[in-house]
Amino acid sequence: MNQTDMPDTRAGVVLDHVSKTFGTLEAPVRAVEDVALTIGDGEFVAVVGPSGCGKSTILRLISRLSPVTRGSISVFGDVSDQPPADMSIVFQNHVLLAWRTVIDNVLFPAEMTGKSKEQLRGRAMELLESVGLGEFAQRYPHELSGGMRQRASIARALLLQPRLLLMDEPFGALDALTREQMRIDLESLWLRNRMTVLFITHSIDEAVLLADRVIVMTPRPGRIERILEIGMPRPRALAARREKEFLMKTEEITEIFLSRGVLHRQG
Repeated sequence: MNQTDMPDTRAGVVLDHVSKTFGTLEAPVRAVEDVALTIGDGEFVAVVGPSGCGKSTILRLISRLSPVTRGSISVFGDVSDQPPADMSIVFQNHVLLAWRTVIDNVLFPAEMTGKSKEQLRGRAMELLESVGLGEFAQRYPHELSGGMRQRASIARALLLQPRLLLMDEPFGALDALTREQMRIDLESLWLRNRMTVLFITHSIDEAVLLADRVIVMTPRPGRIERILEIGMPRPRALAARREKEFLMKTEEITEIFLSRGVLHRQG
């Protein structure tokens, strides 16, 4: 391998013309087609697109839970087929263990990686405090609201200070008010930790409010339709919805989906 072929470790994640096909030769389903994307180390990138466009497939490919059909993926310079060591995933469902307290759920990654729970207990409590759950550390998941359970799952994902955080529609099951607060809380956590984030969402507003860049996907097979730079200053609290750039970028994405037939104008 010559020097020009060496992976760029300054980039967080590099997708080099990645495609993914499911099914048999007789009945293939092209989920993702020729996706080329570089996510910078410490960048917050959101992917928005219609159902079935391959958003979650891209996340699974980056996490190496699923192999690529064509192309390659580098994560902080690592091109192996093993899950990245410095990665955490947050799913739409919190997947907390019902028989464990909140603090023990947050500490679960320590057990899975052979690290000392006691040494990490202080960090776990700090994370719970930062997401407003300090006083609920000894409660069980069934005693929490949906938003509180998702906050606990995010705290768990951050316990081992991952360099890469993959989020697959983490707020999709929440009501509108809780979702808005979770968006503000997540930005605050990211500003403190500055990990690389790939955030999958159906929400145009959410993508624009959270991301440094928004990746707009086409219907299946999913391709990158457009990449939008979001230059709004941070933190983007509730007032960000009144920003001119927010209105312009959400309108631009809406027009893309209208032109693709994903959305339809009333009447």
